[in-house]
Amino acid sequence: MKKILELITKEMEKAFQTAGYDEKYAGVTLSNRPDLCEYQCNGAMAAAKEYHKAPIMIADGVVEALAGSELFEEVQAVKPGFINLKISADFLSDYLNGMYGDSRLGYEKAGQPKTIMIDYGGPNVAKPLHVGHLRSAIIGESIKRILRFAGHKVIGDVHLGDWGLQMGLIMMELKSRKPDLLYFDEDYQGEYPEEAPFTIAELEEIYPTASAKSKEDADYKEAAMQATFELQQGRKGYQALLKHILNISVTDLKKNYANLNVEFDLWKGESDAQPYIPDMVQKMKDQGYAHMSDGALVVDIKEETDTKEVPPCMLLKSDGASLYTTTDLATIVERMKLYQPDEIIYVVDKRQEMHFVQVFRCARKCGLINEDTKLKFLGFGTMNGKDGKPFKTRDGGVMRLEYLLTDINEEMLKKIQESRPMSEEEAKEIAKVVGLSAVKYGDLSNQASKDYIFDVERFTSSEGNTGPYILYTIVRIKSILKKYEETGGCAEGFPITAYGNESEKALMLELTRFNSVMETACGELAPHKICAYIYDLANAFNKFYHETSILGTEDPAQRNSRIQLLVLTRRVLEACIDVLGFEAPERM
Repeated sequence: MKKILELITKEMEKAFQTAGYDEKYAGVTLSNRPDLCEYQCNGAMAAAKEYHKAPIMIADGVVEALAGSELFEEVQAVKPGFINLKISADFLSDYLNGMYGDSRLGYEKAGQPKTIMIDYGGPNVAKPLHVGHLRSAIIGESIKRILRFAGHKVIGDVHLGDWGLQMGLIMMELKSRKPDLLYFDEDYQGEYPEEAPFTIAELEEIYPTASAKSKEDADYKEAAMQATFELQQGRKGYQALLKHILNISVTDLKKNYANLNVEFDLWKGESDAQPYIPDMVQKMKDQGYAHMSDGALVVDIKEETDTKEVPPCMLLKSDGASLYTTTDLATIVERMKLYQPDEIIYVVDKRQEMHFVQVFRCARKCGLINEDTKLKFLGFGTMNGKDGKPFKTRDGGVMRLEYLLTDINEEMLKKIQESRPMSEEEAKEIAKVVGLSAVKYGDLSNQASKDYIFDVERFTSSEGNTGPYILYTIVRIKSILKKYEETGGCAEGFPITAYGNESEKALMLELTRFNSVMETACGELAPHKICAYIYDLANAFNKFYHETSILGTEDPAQRNSRIQLLVLTRRVLEACIDVLGFEAPERM
């Protein structure tokens, strides 16, 4: 289906032409004075200069040309030259019936689908997920779903951190605790055990211990750096340990991401890009892009238009070890070879912007991507506590993500149990569903690039611009529909007809915005636009609910129409929360 604004604009274009004016002036927008009209056209103001006429004369001519239009119930020219538009009841109901009959609610799939990869995880193996991983997961998952809903082929990659100094630190700490393990015997030629010599709990304790030691013991850190280098050069024992670390870590990470309703198509890490590094580096040398600078291999990426310093992109350190830059570039090589993406989107902390400027410029300069391949950096802001500083535990540490989700679920459980009686088991299940909406909506309702305050009390409220409020609205609709069905009602086959009051029309108008909002959110990679829309839609529905008789409507046709309107509202809200990454319970 075409967007309603497109249909209205098309009608205005015909009217401008009929009145003798260029159709380019026929642009229509939502009214900034909804108390006067629903849409407006200001084109007469711009046309006045070209046609040497007063804007109101042009507006009057266009209004006259619109006489008899089936799209509008009222068209008015207002000085100095505005054209105010109110759409007709029949046109509005016909449009909504079109949405109702479409499984995609009128949202057309992309005419030229793209293959898009999204890098939106980035956790380090051997470490638990903490609150710093929340935004990348939530924003990236939503963008993946939005792009898929638009018809694109989207591949989500967790891109694990499994190749830096942290791995060498783990090797050294494990060696200091269990020096007799086969993995540390360089002469060992046999098969390594299938079972890891540590648990996830031990692994999560090993890294912070090793990291603390490296800050105090220079020799320990040097040994860890050497272990990292040997791992990267293919030492078999270390490679076998890395395999164990990955197996245990990924199992745990999958469980924790599942609690966020976040899924990845690929569970690749920096180590997967390692085989591509030698050829990539050699090619950059052979083509004259890479050169030595202070012992390191670098590529100059500075451009004449730069207004601030952009350092060279470092490929290899003086000891030959690779860096994050190296593995990010090699990952691009791997992605181009295996998936040929039209676009790669990185959902990463905005403080890493310079790193990705270097990576993107180097990739393009050295021909690692096709000319028309897009590389996008979607930098997100910080999740802060009420003090305005990055979110911490009470003792000042970084909170584990599972603890944060537990706190949210407990807060929701308390509120649910206070509001209505139900079994402990059901209350916990609902608390989990609603708690996730609180976390995700609380994050996604903010523009990604902005910092925001994580406020448990506000996010879990069932009033105001929150996830629970949206779910409460959906549950209210479900409750009405269930009651209707229990009394023998069946509205299937009945159309949505003309509205009976202004709040009903306001709800209908909000519903027509769905496909334009989804299109904007997709084009701008902006989940917050969907959040803003469903908050407006929920408000419109609740106003309609409080001002209108639905099940008690005496006219059967009008009652059936309103039931269908409720069904459509529920479907639109559910489609929106699905791309935001959460769902609604049956009751709250």
